[in-house]
Amino acid sequence: MRKIVILHTDVTVDASEDELDCLKQAETVSAALQKLGYGTILMPFVLDLGKNIEALRQASPYVVFNLVETLAGKGSLIYLAPALLDLLNIPYTGCRTDAVYLTSNKPMAKKMMHDAGIATPAWFTGEGGSFGSTTADTFIIKPCWEDASVGLDENSVIKINHSSDIINAIHNGRQKLGVSCFAEAYIDGREFNIALLASQSGVQLLPPAEMLFLDYPKGKVKMLDYRSKWIEDSFEYDHTRRTLDMAAKDAALIDCLRDIALRCWNIFGLRGYARVDFRVDQQGNPFVLEINANPCLSPDAGFAAALEQASISYHEAIGLLIDDALK
Repeated sequence: MRKIVILHTDVTVDASEDELDCLKQAETVSAALQKLGYGTILMPFVLDLGKNIEALRQASPYVVFNLVETLAGKGSLIYLAPALLDLLNIPYTGCRTDAVYLTSNKPMAKKMMHDAGIATPAWFTGEGGSFGSTTADTFIIKPCWEDASVGLDENSVIKINHSSDIINAIHNGRQKLGVSCFAEAYIDGREFNIALLASQSGVQLLPPAEMLFLDYPKGKVKMLDYRSKWIEDSFEYDHTRRTLDMAAKDAALIDCLRDIALRCWNIFGLRGYARVDFRVDQQGNPFVLEINANPCLSPDAGFAAALEQASISYHEAIGLLIDDALK
C-alpha cells in the first residue's frame, strides 16, 4: 500500500482554535486518502528541521500532503515546509515554496497585484510607505503574515484624521501582536471568495461564495475577524453566514471575480488549490483582499462547501490534489 504522509502544524496542548483546526483537517484528509486506498501517516512539522528530515526519510512517502499553516506559531515560517520537501525531492500537494511565500506575505502580494493592474484596497506599511489612492478614513490593522484572521477584532479598526494616525496604529499593532503589521483601507460592501482546484483538464473555478453579515449594528465594521471564524456563541460567529446561492443579477460580477481569480492563479504560480477573497464596494468595483494558497480543508470550511456545490466529492478532490502533486 502506498503511504502518504500528512504533514501538519505541530499543535501544542494550549493551542488556539485555528491551530486545533489543523488537526481536524489532517484527520479528515486521512480518512479521504484511506478511502482512496492509501495508507496514511500523520506527522507534525516541528522547528527542528533535522528531525523533520529524519522522520520523512524514514517514512519514505509516496507523496506528502502539506497541511502546515504555521511553524512555532508563526505564519511567516509557513514556506519552510514546502522548501524542505523541495530539498528532499519529495512530491507534495498544493502550492510550491515561492507561491506560499509570496501569498503569505500580504503586503508583498498586494504590491504584486497592484503592479499587475489588479485592484486591491489601498495600504500603508510600517515603514511609512503607502500604495494606492483612497479617500477612506477607516483602516484595518492586519498582521503581515498571519492567516485565519489571527489578530483581527474590533480593536483592529481605526478611524484616521492624519497619516501619522496610521503609522502609530501600525506600531501599536506590532507591539500588541508581536508581529509585523500593515494598515488596509476598509471597503464598505459585499465580500466574496472564489476557490480554485487543479484538475486533469487544468485549473477549475469552483462555485462562488458570498459572506453575509446579518443584523450588524450601525457603525460596526463588517469583516471576517477571528471571532466570526472561531469563537462559537460570539455575535460575530452567530451573525456571519456563507451562501453559495448567487442571484441572477450578480452574474456579470461573478464572471469578473472568476476572471480575476484565474489571473491571480497564473500570476502567483499557484498549484493544487487556492482561494481568492474579494471585497466589492457600493459601486460594484471588486478588490482582492488576499490570496490563500492551500486554504482550509476542514469539512465545514468554505472550500469543502464549494466542492459540494460543484458536485465534487471530498475524497475525489483529495485524489485530484495527489494527482497534481505527482505531475
